[in-house]
Amino acid sequence: MIDMKARTKQFTINSSYLCNKLPTTREFNAYVNQLIRCSSSVGANYRASQRAKSTADFINKLKIVEEEADESSFFLEIILEINKNQDLKFEIEKLLKESNEILAIVEASLKTAKNNLNKK
Repeated sequence: MIDMKARTKQFTINSSYLCNKLPTTREFNAYVNQLIRCSSSVGANYRASQRAKSTADFINKLKIVEEEADESSFFLEIILEINKNQDLKFEIEKLLKESNEILAIVEASLKTAKNNLNKK
């Protein structure tokens, strides 16, 4: 079984580590700030979803995780495109793969939760 709470937390941490290695130019700073914000929101909101008070509340919280994971993927794609440091390419690609996997898992969970809600 996948421990999504730990996985989303690790995604947040790994995104932070990557951001620390990127150049401190005006352009990178804008993308780094956005990536830090949305990647940390993935972990925080997934954690909050586990304390949901109802299925509808769970769905609402997971929708935020979905949105923030997708946004993380977007900023990782931008960083990958503008990055000139080949040493970081693999790390960025690995994080991008992880954000897309988290997104897919969350989308599947949302589908299941919505189906369960409709059965009630």
